[in-house]
Amino acid sequence: MAVLEDPAFTEFRNINVLPLIYDESPQSCNILVFDYQRAQDQTVRIVKEAAGGRRKHPAHRFYDASGGYICEVRYGDATANALQRGLRTHTKNALKYFDSITEGWIDYSHNLVLVKLFSQALVSSEVGHAAALEIVQRDIARMKTHSGLSE
Repeated sequence: MAVLEDPAFTEFRNINVLPLIYDESPQSCNILVFDYQRAQDQTVRIVKEAAGGRRKHPAHRFYDASGGYICEVRYGDATANALQRGLRTHTKNALKYFDSITEGWIDYSHNLVLVKLFSQALVSSEVGHAAALEIVQRDIARMKTHSGLSE
């Protein structure tokens, strides 16, 4: 869509949406990344939703060719809180525009190492992520070699 090529959307592509969705009862979670390029490529219609009802501020909602919701940009004024301004998406309604980095739901109930790994990764820098990824990939390759599994 041509409007998304406008310089006003330059920073839009640099926004990372990383929702961690969890279900407390079975203690499972799914960590997702918003695919901006897919959303941009498949946006065919933008609809302005006026303020009114429960909505205090207007929003522009982005839809694909089948009428599926992708995301929205909210335009709250100076009185708006952080949820009433900027890019937002309802993950459940836009699931096809997310990639799961956990490859679906994973159990975290008794895996405190996994919980600590996620917490450390979320506060680390890109350089730290790259260094950690090298170590993890090296360890996975070593495990596969020792267990007789192929790549």
